[in-house]
This record gives sequence, structure tokens and C-alpha cells, in this order.
Amino acid sequence: MAEGGKGGYSEHDDRVGRGGSSNRNFSMRRRKGRGPFRGKMYSEMNHHQKNWGNAGFGPRSRGEEEDDDVPMADPHDALRSRYTPYGQRPNRPDRERGGLSNLNLMVRKNLSATDRNFDISNATKKTWFKVTIPYGRKYEKAWLLGAIQKQCDVPFVPLEIHYASNRIVFYVEDAAAAQALRHLSRKIIDPEGFKVVFLINSYCPPPRTVHELSQEDIEHLKHCMSKRYDGSQQALDLKSIRTDPDLVAQNLDVVLNRRSCMLAVLRIIEENIPELLSLNLSDNKIYRLDDMASLYQKAPNLKILNLSCNQLRSERDLDKLKTLKLEELWLDNNPLCDTFQDQSSYISAVRERFPKLLRLDGHDLPPPITFDVEAPTTLPAYKGSYFPSDDLKVLILRFLQQYYTIYDSGDRQGLLDAYHDGACCSLSTPFRMNNPSRSNFGDYFKYSRNVKKLKDPTMRFKLLKHTRLNVVAFLSELPKTQHDINSFVVDVCAQTNTLLCFSVNGIFKEMDGKFREMMRAFTRVFIAVPAGNDGLCIVNDQLFIRKASIEELRKAFVMPAPTPSSSPVPTLSAEQQEMLQNFSLQSGMNLEWSQKCLSDNDWVYAHAAHVFTQLKAQGKIPDVAFLN
Repeated sequence: MAEGGKGGYSEHDDRVGRGGSSNRNFSMRRRKGRGPFRGKMYSEMNHHQKNWGNAGFGPRSRGEEEDDDVPMADPHDALRSRYTPYGQRPNRPDRERGGLSNLNLMVRKNLSATDRNFDISNATKKTWFKVTIPYGRKYEKAWLLGAIQKQCDVPFVPLEIHYASNRIVFYVEDAAAAQALRHLSRKIIDPEGFKVVFLINSYCPPPRTVHELSQEDIEHLKHCMSKRYDGSQQALDLKSIRTDPDLVAQNLDVVLNRRSCMLAVLRIIEENIPELLSLNLSDNKIYRLDDMASLYQKAPNLKILNLSCNQLRSERDLDKLKTLKLEELWLDNNPLCDTFQDQSSYISAVRERFPKLLRLDGHDLPPPITFDVEAPTTLPAYKGSYFPSDDLKVLILRFLQQYYTIYDSGDRQGLLDAYHDGACCSLSTPFRMNNPSRSNFGDYFKYSRNVKKLKDPTMRFKLLKHTRLNVVAFLSELPKTQHDINSFVVDVCAQTNTLLCFSVNGIFKEMDGKFREMMRAFTRVFIAVPAGNDGLCIVNDQLFIRKASIEELRKAFVMPAPTPSSSPVPTLSAEQQEMLQNFSLQSGMNLEWSQKCLSDNDWVYAHAAHVFTQLKAQGKIPDVAFLN
């Protein structure tokens, strides 16, 4: 570290330099024959003395206007010559003389005012503090703020919440709240098990809080907006409002990327023209939409919004406005438009936020496919399985009994006969971009083909399994399972003479690995064609796995399930299988309980039916024995 406090400091680099003070002599000799990459010696370089006596912001003293990292030069960069592993090493600071402690002391001495931790105990109540959370971008903002508010002893209002690189930053104007947040550092555990760190620094008032408009300014702004409002079209044109001659004449600087100005505009809209249909905010250097999040409340009928020629950089900014029922949107000449690979992905991302959009950047879009349900609607009551006919019910239930007996047996090669030669199979799991709990799906997550989030066409094709050999090989790689047959709900979606489509919902649990005994819910859609001997052959298999609800977990595996057999088919004769299907159909019980009733009565159909009728009349048969 050079004398006079000339050492550089960076929060991202805590390495200790190898050099001592500048008055120490370098003992490394000059090497020859090193070619053009030979590092310059200290004597070969230009040195410019600077006055480092007063530590401060220097030429970048506008720290209150910028929240991004400020790149700082390291004066030792000039001293780092090419590394020679066998060369003589320079003198190192003597640890017994406190070399390292002196180094740390010099770094602390030269930190700027905003980088040093402020003594909160001596701060006044109205002192501003900047709160920085490293790696805060990976958290969902709602979860993070909720966890902080829940555990913080002092109630507070976070102001100017925004991202700076991979950090999240906000401000508080309360010394007690800042002190409480400092004590909260490393006490909140995120969903991945890491401790959340808080860095608290004293700060000048945030930029957008020092430009509050006076009542007189608001009146001038209202007068200007009234001239720009077209009552016949219910349209407000605020394009380049900062350069409006009326505002310039009043020396009024209305910058819509300032929170105070944007909120003032929204308040004027709410109080004077809430029926607004069209709003033009183009060419106003708007780079974030957080301050416009309440627009849907101020102008609930807004249909047209022009945000072109601004500085919006991420499609995530549009999430702040997705509550608007826009029919026309302009975003051209924003940096975010250059982040998409093609026009279709751009349209898809925008329409995901605004499903009723008809025009984008002046171009007509295909009519949207939506369910126009405005008022809250109560879903119909749960009705269980649906089969168009009793014959189809017997066919599907027999197929599922045989299929899952093999699937849960541990050897899934027996499923080869269940799939068509050209069969296709895919697996999906829920996935949100900021969802830290995605690892809970274990081996299923890496095979997930959730096309809502998976945009890469190559990966989409790779995760789609073709031909029955690849399908069964893929299913064999999935964890061993045990399905609760009694939880199955079957719905027939479509039926023709040559094709059958039906879905199965139910519960299963894993039988090996680190998620052993974990219960999950699944939905499986089979498309099958007729096969020999009144069977089915699968041509398409779509499996969706999700977290089971509390109600599903409560009802699952309420009775001990039979141990899966290693045999690929049930050990019943053809006559017994036919008897079992008929008994299940007439009694309404599932196959497992029907087989138990028949076997307990030595497969005498009439006697088993008589016993069933008596027990049902006495209410001794549990609900789980019956089909949903």
C-alpha cells in the first residue's frame, strides 16, 4: 500500500497486495528476453502525484444521483509485472511489525463517507440510510420484503426500491429502523438455506425525493396537461413534456423518470380525467415503470399506452403494468426491443402480460384467445371420474391397473408392450424464474419440458422422447414410485372408434433416493389407439408432476397399499379377471377392494355380492373402497 493512503479499495476484491510501502525497494531484477509481454518496471512508468490527504468522492462526488457501482482504479495495477514463478520475490511486509494491520487500517481510512458504516446510534431520527442486499436480485421482491417486515422489530417504509447490478437497494429515513435492519443481517434464511445480508450506510436524500413539486408547480403542470388533453378522443399526449414551452417559461423541470413527477401526473389524471382511454408517454427517458404500477387504479379504462422512445431495458418492467387491459401498446425504440431473438418471441413476451392486446408498435396482432370472465366465478362442485360408458370404464380401469402394477414394480421394461412403435412422451414440472424451491423436484426437474419457460427449440426437441424404446428407457431413469390407486381420478377427454384420450390425476410417493417417502401429485394424459385383445396402445404420454396439496396429502395412502409385485401382470386367470371387472362395475368399488371381496369369498360371485350388499347397508365399507 502506498504512502499517503493511495491504496485502492473495492468491495469486490479483498485480496492483499504483495507489495509493501512505496519507500521499500523492489528486489526483483529486470528480466530479459521476455518478448512483448514483459511487464514494465516501476522506473519505466509515468507517475502522477495526487493529493490523497482529503478522502472523499473526488470527481465522482454525485453519489446521491447514481446507485450503480463506481469503477475505482487500483494504483497497484501499474506495479503488477508479469508473474515469474521462479524469480526472486519482492520484499514482503513484516507481520511482526503489523504490516497487515497497517494495511487494513489504511483501507478503512480512505473509504468514502457513503462506503463507511455510519454510527447509527449518533444519527438523528430523520437521517437517511441506504440499505443494500447483496445478490438480492435472485429473490422474489414480495417474499424478501415480507420476510424483512415480519422479522424487523421497528416498522418502516422502504423507499425507492430498485436493482443495482445483482443487488437490491432501498432507503429508509429512520435511524431506529436502520439500526433494527443492521441487527437483522444474517438472521433471515432464504429458501436455499443462505443467510440474507444487509449493508447499512448513511446517505443523502435519494434523488427523487429532493425534487418534490410545490402546489404552485402542480397547478402549472395541471394547466399544461389540460392543453394536451383531447376530450373528444379521451386522449392525453405527454410526449416530451419536459420541453413543453409553458413549463419551460415557468422554469419548471418535469422529468417523468422522477418519482415525484410521475406521481403528480397520475394524481392529476385520477382527480380530473379518470375516464382516460389513451395515454402517450413517449420520449420522456423513462427507464423503469415502478412508479406507474398504480396506473390501473388511476385510469381503469385505459386501452392505449405509448411508451416508445424511452429507456426501458427489461421485459420484466412490463409486469408493473400487466393489470391494465390494454388493446394497443407502443414500445419501439426502447432497449428492451433488442433483447429478443425474433419478432415472434417479442410478441409472445408482451402478450403474456397483456393477453387482450390487438396492436403492438402500430402493427395488428392476431385476435387473442381468452376467457372473458370479468366477475368472480365459483367453480362447479367436484364430481370425480367421468366415463362416457360402462364398457369404456372397464377398459380404462383395467389398463391403468396393469400399467401401474408394472410401473411400480421396479422393472419398467414390461411397459414396452404398452407403447406404440412411434410413441412420444414428455414430462413437465412447475417452474418460476425466481422460484428457489425448484430443486425439490429432484430428478424430475432436469427432464422438465415446461414450454412456457423453455424457449430454446433445441432443448424442447431434446426433452421430447420419441419411439417406444426411448420412452421406456426414459421412464426407467425416473425414481422408483408407489402410486395410490385409490386416489386416481379419470376423465375421458375424447373418444372415436380409432382413438381414445383420457387423463389420470392422483398421488404417488418416491421409494428411493434423497426424496424417499415424499408424496407428489401428478396429472397424466394418455392418447391411445385400440390394440389386440380389447387392450390399448399408447401413442402419446404427457406427464405433469407438481406439489401435492394439503387435502390431497390427507387423503392419500389412508389404507396400506399392496406391495408391488415383480410380475408384470396380475396373477389372475382370464375368468377371474373378467369376474373382477364385472364385480367392480356393479358394486362401484375399485379393483383392489373388489378383488379382496371376491377372494375372501373364494371367488363365488353370488356369495361375494350378497356379503357386499349386507356390509354396505351396515355402513362398514370405507369411502376409499369406492371409485371417485
